[in-house]
Amino acid sequence: MTEYTDVVVIGGGYAGVMAANRLTQRGDVTVTLINPRPSFVHRVRLHQLVGGSDDAVVDYREVLGERVRLMVDTVTRIGAAEGNVTLASGGTVGYDYLVYAVGSGSAEPRVPGADEFAYPIATLEDARLLRPVLDAAPATAAVTVVGAGPTGIETAAELAEAGRTVTLLCGGMLGPYLHPRGRRSVARRLTKLGVTVLDGPDTKVTAVTRDAVQLSGGRKLPSAVTIWTAGFGVPDLAVRSGLSTDALGRLLTDETLTSVDDVRIVAAGDSAAPSDLPLRMSCQAAMPLGARAADTVLSRIAGEQPTPLNQAFAAQCISLGRRDGIFQFAHSYDVALWFHIDGRPGAKLKELVCKGIVKHMADEAGKPGSYSLHRVSGSGRSRQLLQAGRGEAPATAERTA
Repeated sequence: MTEYTDVVVIGGGYAGVMAANRLTQRGDVTVTLINPRPSFVHRVRLHQLVGGSDDAVVDYREVLGERVRLMVDTVTRIGAAEGNVTLASGGTVGYDYLVYAVGSGSAEPRVPGADEFAYPIATLEDARLLRPVLDAAPATAAVTVVGAGPTGIETAAELAEAGRTVTLLCGGMLGPYLHPRGRRSVARRLTKLGVTVLDGPDTKVTAVTRDAVQLSGGRKLPSAVTIWTAGFGVPDLAVRSGLSTDALGRLLTDETLTSVDDVRIVAAGDSAAPSDLPLRMSCQAAMPLGARAADTVLSRIAGEQPTPLNQAFAAQCISLGRRDGIFQFAHSYDVALWFHIDGRPGAKLKELVCKGIVKHMADEAGKPGSYSLHRVSGSGRSRQLLQAGRGEAPATAERTA
C-alpha cells in the first residue's frame, strides 16, 4: 500500500504555482494549492488592466498541473505544532510539508488621506476597483501616480498613452534600480508621452485629499484620481501564526528556504526572507524560489540534504505603453549594468517575458521537473554579506542578493 506525503501550498501566484507543479514529480506526493481566487493573477499585467489593454488573469487550467488540487479559500492560521492550516470557510487541512508562498501587496500608506482617497493597484481587486473610477473621470482630469518604481512608471505610461493627463511623483529618484543611461531613456519616453515627472527630495507626498496631493516641498497639485504604487508589504499570516519573520512580516528561513522554526515549512517568493536577506520583489525571483522550495521538500522526502539557494538575476524590464519599453540588463547579483535595450525592441522583449512567464509555469505543469533556471549559478555577493554578518572568513559558496 502506497504511503502518501501531503504537501499544502499557500498562495497561487508565480512562486506557489511553480512549487505546486514541481512537487508532482513524485507519484506518492499529494499537492493541495490554497488560493483565495479561482483564477491565476498575472500580476505583471495589472497596469494593463487599469489601462484597458488586458484583463491580467489566466485560467488555472492553463498553468496548473492536473495532479494539483486547487482549493479556493483563505488560510487564516498555520498550526505548525498540529501540522495543519485553518481555513476562512471553516475546518482545517493537514500537511506533512507546507510551502508558504503568500506573495506581497502594498504597505498601508502612512500619509494622511492616502488610505481614503488614493487607489492602490497591487492586487487584482485593487486594479478592478480603480478601472471604473478612471472610466468615470473626464479625459482631461488630472491623474497622479505616486511612486516611480516599475509599477508606477508602467501605470503612468499606460494611462498617458491612452490620452490621460498624468503626473508621476517620484518621491526621490525615477526608477531607482535603473542605470543612469536607462533612467534617461525612460525619462525621455515619459516626456514624449506627455507625463509630467516630478523627482527629487521635495516630491514626497505628505497628504492626499479628494482632489489634490500635497508635496513635502510645499506644492499642492490638483489630482482627480490619485494612484498609489509606493511601498511594499506582505500578508501577516506568518506573524499571526507565531512564526519567526523579519520586520516586514516575511518568513525567516535558512538558505534552503526552510523556516527557522519548523523543518516542515518552506517559503518561496516575496514572502520569504532567506537568511534575513530577501530577494527583490519580482517574478524573476519568485519562480526560481518556487522551484527551489519544491526541490527542498522533495529532497527531505527522499532523505537527502536540500541544496542551498543560488539565485541569479539577469535584468529588469519595464513597459512604457504598448509600443515602447526598456530591458535593463543587470549583473547576476542584481545591480543594473550600463547596457539596455529600449524603444520598440524593449517593448517586444517585455512582452516576450510576460508570455514566457506563463509558458514556464505551463511547461512545468506538463512536465514536472523540467524548469531549470533556478540552477543557474548566482554571484558570491550575497554569500559575502552573510559571512560578514556572521564574522566568517570569505568562502566560495555563492548566491546572489
